[in-house]
Amino acid sequence: MKRGKPLMIVSDNGTEFTSHAILKWTETTCLEWHFIAPGKPQQNGYVESFNGRLRDECLNETLFTSLAQAREIVAAWQHDYNTVRPHSQLGGNTPDQIARQRSWGHAPRSVAITSPSAHNRRELSF
Repeated sequence: MKRGKPLMIVSDNGTEFTSHAILKWTETTCLEWHFIAPGKPQQNGYVESFNGRLRDECLNETLFTSLAQAREIVAAWQHDYNTVRPHSQLGGNTPDQIARQRSWGHAPRSVAITSPSAHNRRELSF
């Protein structure tokens, strides 16, 4: 890893992020970890804004009768959010249009480690 400005990960203050393995990993990879203080959602404004929109526009508007129906409705909302509606913070573009321009946001390069393709095919179970 190049020397310079350290990379930072921002997360909530969940117990899963306080394990010795995670703390050791951040030290060995020279990553800085910033925890969102409990009861301080304004410290993570982008995610809180998105979560509010998802909740208000989709989740609170629907009485889901099955997991399959929930997946279908959330997928339709996601498609609309990413490909149909313009976002003022993106200059009136959709996230899909921005992604097609290869403008990857503020990060100079990818900081995530890609997972094996088998991991991407797994379904989440709740």
